[in-house]
Amino acid sequence: MLGHQRSWVFDRRIRIAGVVLNQVGGSRHEAKLRAVIEHYTDVPVLGALAQEPALALKERHLGLTPSVECDDAAHRVAWLGRRVAEQVDLARVIEIARAAEPLPAWPRGAQPAAAARTPVVRIGIARDKAFGFYYPEDLSALHAAGAELLPIDTLHDARLPVLDGLFIGGGFPEVFMAELQANASLRADIAAAIDAGLPTYAECGGLMYLARNLHWQGRSCRMVGAIPGDVTVHAKPVGRGYMRLAPTADHPWPAVPGASQALAAHEFHYSSLDNLPAGMRFAYRVERGHGIDGEHDGLVHHNLLASYAHLRSVMGNDWPARFVAFVRAHGMLQETATKPARPRSEMAVAG
Repeated sequence: MLGHQRSWVFDRRIRIAGVVLNQVGGSRHEAKLRAVIEHYTDVPVLGALAQEPALALKERHLGLTPSVECDDAAHRVAWLGRRVAEQVDLARVIEIARAAEPLPAWPRGAQPAAAARTPVVRIGIARDKAFGFYYPEDLSALHAAGAELLPIDTLHDARLPVLDGLFIGGGFPEVFMAELQANASLRADIAAAIDAGLPTYAECGGLMYLARNLHWQGRSCRMVGAIPGDVTVHAKPVGRGYMRLAPTADHPWPAVPGASQALAAHEFHYSSLDNLPAGMRFAYRVERGHGIDGEHDGLVHHNLLASYAHLRSVMGNDWPARFVAFVRAHGMLQETATKPARPRSEMAVAG
């Protein structure tokens, strides 16, 4: 830069206890890397992993091919484990780990809720080759809030089980659009359940699946049709990066006392949701990012909330507890609405 000098300051509290070299091209390459690191730093080299084309992970639009699509994932993990054991000083890594200071506690409000004492709710979760983008911490938080998660295979299950709620996370429905279309009975079940008021949360790929039609690379396939719009997958990203969302009055989930109104999230999608009718309701106003239309995200339809934003159960955004509370409250309302009134004589005895 001209006119001024910019200096970089690193956090001096962070101690780099060692490095592992990766994608090393051979013994000569490794020797050069070790010499440079040892000359300019006092950081020890704990190992060097050689290049192995057979272990390379395939990439496509949106990045790496997910492990849920790899039939040999367990074999690859075992293979990597053997290579690491052979080429890394694991004894030294364990020694360093034992000498490390304890990790700081999570910020207040970011830790998953304690084990729920309220009745468990049954929430179906799409987990298959088409939908596999979930954070383990968020699933743990759903459990802690009182959810029993029932896996659903959108490619092969013919029917929905008996559920109190439904969660469809991110994935690659465009890659499996023909198979998703072919499973017409499950699509019909999901559409009917959402139209009947089943509390449902869908993120990104889930939103795409719940739309009417999915268009990609000159092909079109029918999807669930619970969202009155169509999805088109483009050649370039539509929304990518961090988001800042301001909840609106149409957000269906109960608020958490003391939680920040603005929510941090992230998005990464090549698709757009088009042909929505006028007057649709949205749970979020987008302050940073793109969302559905550059201004809104979190489409609200019946008891469905569908967004391009990916939420995380961190920093006061306990979305799993909010969703479970919403599911539970809806179940209680349904139970109250369908519970037959007791005869007067029974009420008198009970009183």
